[in-house]
Amino acid sequence: MAPTHALFETASGYAIFEIKLHDTVGAATQAVQASLDDISKFGKMVNLLSFSPFKSAAHALENANDISEGTVSEYLHSLLELNLSKPSKKSNVVLAVWDPILGSSIKASLGIDCDASQEARDILRGLRQHAPKLLKGLQADDLTKAQLGLGHSYSRAKLKFNVNRYDNMIIQAIALLDQLDKDVNLFSMRIREWYGYHFPELVRIVPDNYQYARCAQFIGAKETLDEEKLPDLAAILDDDATRAQNILDASRGSMGSALSEFDMINIGSFATRVVSIAEYRKSLTAYLTEKMNLVAPSLTALLGERIGARLISHAGSLTNLSKYPASTVQILGAEKALFRALKTKGNTPKYGLIYHSTFIGRAGPKHKGRISRFLANKCSIASRIDCYSEKPTPAFGEALRQQVEERLAFFETGAPPTKNADTIRKVLDQLALDDDEEEEEDAMDTDKVPLTKLQMTPEKKDKKKKKRSREEVDDEMDVDEVTPEKKQKLSKEEKKALKKEKKKEKKEKAAAEDSDGEKKEKKKEKKEKKEKKEKKKSKE
Repeated sequence: MAPTHALFETASGYAIFEIKLHDTVGAATQAVQASLDDISKFGKMVNLLSFSPFKSAAHALENANDISEGTVSEYLHSLLELNLSKPSKKSNVVLAVWDPILGSSIKASLGIDCDASQEARDILRGLRQHAPKLLKGLQADDLTKAQLGLGHSYSRAKLKFNVNRYDNMIIQAIALLDQLDKDVNLFSMRIREWYGYHFPELVRIVPDNYQYARCAQFIGAKETLDEEKLPDLAAILDDDATRAQNILDASRGSMGSALSEFDMINIGSFATRVVSIAEYRKSLTAYLTEKMNLVAPSLTALLGERIGARLISHAGSLTNLSKYPASTVQILGAEKALFRALKTKGNTPKYGLIYHSTFIGRAGPKHKGRISRFLANKCSIASRIDCYSEKPTPAFGEALRQQVEERLAFFETGAPPTKNADTIRKVLDQLALDDDEEEEEDAMDTDKVPLTKLQMTPEKKDKKKKKRSREEVDDEMDVDEVTPEKKQKLSKEEKKALKKEKKKEKKEKAAAEDSDGEKKEKKKEKKEKKEKKEKKKSKE
């Protein structure tokens, strides 16, 4: 059916046009398409019924968001209800709209038929092209200014995000942390080789990379190390005076070559750079921990911040990770091995990034695949809770972690772990109790009323009523005091015997009922025969 009206949404307001003429048969012809571009011809095809401008920029943004989501706002609902008559047998109203989702919502709320076909879109395209001339009271610049302002506000509202729950920062932080790990290891190897020419014995005494770089920065030329520097050197080595003394003894009998001051300046500056990178790595780790506890607390409580951040980074976002099934989460990060196994028809990988979790390391060789599958299931649950809950909390992650611990114990001892439903229900109950306590505390803080020193005198009538009620309860308890017997568990043979007895009882009852019915019928027949005999005697 051809559209009779058209809904045109602009940045300034809503407009409803009445369609007078439209060729549905030749809509695709060049002549009809050319008439849409010509204002003199297109102006005869449509007629403006109503134009309702928006009240403010905020009102325009609210309606634009509703249209983008395909919902009917109250403002649009009242406009359509006021200008378009309800469909009946006499008046058939068909509204041309651009978005079919918006058309279906208009149909559901107002009962107006909507058309989002190509013919309706051609008419709306013509309305958009000639809107400055068709909408009376508006100039050509007004629409462009309104479109520019609404476009900026609409884009700003769509791009606005919550800083505390934004996961792109996690993706960048874990990528930088992995890069820093590689750089620190590489630079530590370089400083060991470079400073080892001068003091080769220091490598065995100080195996840690960070402490080695700090020692190289502090010592400098080994000839300058004396007993006065031992307390500062011990502070670098975690207050280990023994190792500091060993370093001093090794420096006095070292086999290393002597270096010039220029070489020592370069080695010292490089050691300073390595120490600064290592310290920045520690601060970045603390930042990632804080960010993961804000964005995905349940996933962090279950796996830790490093593995959880790697899962989010590999998936692209927390939302994408929450949409993955558990089977995908299990092999996330092992895509090459998976496709190679599928191509060569070999064994598929059992785990991906979650292999670095401590649970899989603690499991036995036979149970690594099973615990990885179980852990991936819990990871998918935790990511969905973090993504879609309004107030994310680590309580769910701790409960899921306890479930994984119980599954590890099940592999060793055979003790069955708790079910998901019971675990989640316990957490929900605990959170509900915490919310109630917080509400009570808030109420106590806000409703602090000074108490009076007067004491209420109890009424006598209430005492009598209480005594009567207690006596009645005692009487009832004396009469109806029955201890319920506990049901005993029956074996299969006893259950079968009980069923047979019940069947026999039913058969006996049915037979007794049949015999009673036969006796009643015989009595009725005897009565009828007596009555017939009496009637014959009376006639004679």
